[in-house]
This record gives sequence, C-alpha cells and structure tokens, in this order.
Amino acid sequence: MTAEALAPAPSLARLANDLTRDLMRPNPGIYWLDLVATAAVTYLSLWVAVTAQGAWAFAGAAVCVLALYRAVSFIHELTHQRRDELPGFHLGWNVLVGAPFLTPSLLYEGVHMLHHAKDRYGTVKDPEYMPLARLPLKSLLGFVFVALLAPVGVILRFAVLAPASFLIPRLRRWVVAKTSAMTINTAFAREDFERAGKAPWLAQEIACWLWSWTVIGLTAAGAVPLRAVLIAVGIYAVFAFVNQLRTAVAHYWENDGAKMSFEGQFLDSVNVPPPALLPFLWAPVGLRYHGLHHLLPRMPYHNLGKAHARLVAHVPQGHVYRQVEQPELVPALARLVRKPR
Repeated sequence: MTAEALAPAPSLARLANDLTRDLMRPNPGIYWLDLVATAAVTYLSLWVAVTAQGAWAFAGAAVCVLALYRAVSFIHELTHQRRDELPGFHLGWNVLVGAPFLTPSLLYEGVHMLHHAKDRYGTVKDPEYMPLARLPLKSLLGFVFVALLAPVGVILRFAVLAPASFLIPRLRRWVVAKTSAMTINTAFAREDFERAGKAPWLAQEIACWLWSWTVIGLTAAGAVPLRAVLIAVGIYAVFAFVNQLRTAVAHYWENDGAKMSFEGQFLDSVNVPPPALLPFLWAPVGLRYHGLHHLLPRMPYHNLGKAHARLVAHVPQGHVYRQVEQPELVPALARLVRKPR
C-alpha cells in the first residue's frame, strides 16, 4: 500500500462509527430464526448422510458440512454480543450446537476478545495470530491441514481430559491453560482459571463430557452404528478444514510481532464483499467482512452488509477502506502463498 493510501487511516474508525451508529443493536429475532433454521438443516442433512446411500449420502454430507459450519460460526457472535440484548441465545446455542458437537462457547469466550486488544493484536500475546505470510510454504500447508484432526482433538479434550482433570488438580490447570481455547497461536495459554471454576463453564464442560461418553457407550453397545459416527466425524473434520481455509485469508498475517494501532488491525484484515457470492458459504455469519469487523467489533453480523454499503458509498474508490478487499477465497489464498518468504 502507498503512503497516500494510508494517509486517511487515522480517521477511519471514527468515520465507520459515525456512519453506522444506528446499526449496532442486534435483532434477537434474526439471530434465533437463523440459528434454529441452521440447526434444523444441520441435523436433517446429518440424518440423510448417515442413513442414505450413494449420491444422496454424499449430498447430505456436503450440506451438513456447510450447515454445521454456519451453526458453529455463531460462536463468534456470542463473544461480541451482550447477553441482555440476546436473551437466552448463548444457552440456546450451546444446547443446539455447542454441546452436541463438542464445541462449547467456553472455547471462545474469554479468549477471542484478546485478539481485538490493541496491545495484543498481532503479537505473541494474541491467541489468534501467527505470521502466516512469513512462514515457509510447508508450515503454511501444515497449518491448513492440521484442522482435519479437529474431531480427534475435541474428543480427547472432553471424553478423556475433562474427567481426568477433575480428578487431578495439576492436570486441570494445564487442561484449562492449553486445551480450552480455539486458537492458532500455539504459545498462547489461558490465564482465566477463575472462569473455569464457575457454573457456565462447568455446565458446558460436563455436558460435553457426558454427551461424548454417551455416544461412545451407545456405539460400543451397537445402538449407534459405527458408520454413522465415522460419517459425523468426517463431516466435522471437513467443516474444520474449510474454516481453516477461511482463517488463512481472514488477515494478511504480515505483522512481525510489534504492537499495532486500531486502524493497523484493520489494514491487516480482509473483506470479501459482494459481488462475490461464495463467501456466503465459506465465510458465513458476517465473516466475509472481517476487516470491517475489526473496525466495528460490536456490529451484529446481520448489519455488516449494510455498514459496508454505507462506507463504500461514502468513500472514494482509492480510499484505504477499499484497500483490504479480496475478490474470492482462491485469489486470497494465492496471494498468501505467493508472498515472498
């Protein structure tokens, strides 16, 4: 980016807030309708995938991957929207999605907001940042493909480590610090041990533990076909892989570990706005506007498109706000891969 393009950046956050102040309140009806519909599609398509044969089974699995991805993506909204503005939504999400798929909100709440902290973003203290643009290509490929092991990770976390950690205090501290957060920075360790002893965390963790043992027990007893479990595990793995691809293009990942300004966080982030259509699938629940999200973290996902349209209509074509746009997933990935290393 040129110095001229960067010049307007100091006023960008203020401009975004001024133009979109009336869009900051979430609409509970939209959240609930979207969640319930998405969860219904997830379970119906999973049923098709495990009961049908041939093309129908494949189609059901493909739909389930995308529906599950959208359903789980609401975990991002849980960290940014206040409970009093979305009554019951946090509990509802954990019941419908978080616990059944061993991805409770405890893995994200208390962690993700650190990614937005001005004194942490892009540094070694950021749980969701790695300088991917500076990594060797083989390390970048490893970052993407390790996501396929996600179902193994969540099963180990809740079926094995959760009950074991309740019995072994020293193990408990390690489990909370190193295995209880959705991060990409492997050096990150949680420090909010007090949160792990409170009712919301314990309820989620125990629910996931008991559910995982129930499924394992029913499968061992033959009440649940092993084929069904393996298909569900495969769907979870593919969903996690797609999410990892999206993560790889959510930022430009060029920071060297130095602290960055609020606007600097935006400049290191990516928007994939219309007319691109596929981000509706691979960057759901507003994730296509990741750059804008870093300007307006509290903006509800259903208003990000409106906010983007207002900013685009207000600023000239060469404005810094337009400089973080990418046309689609593949071009964005290609840009990351082609970065000099």
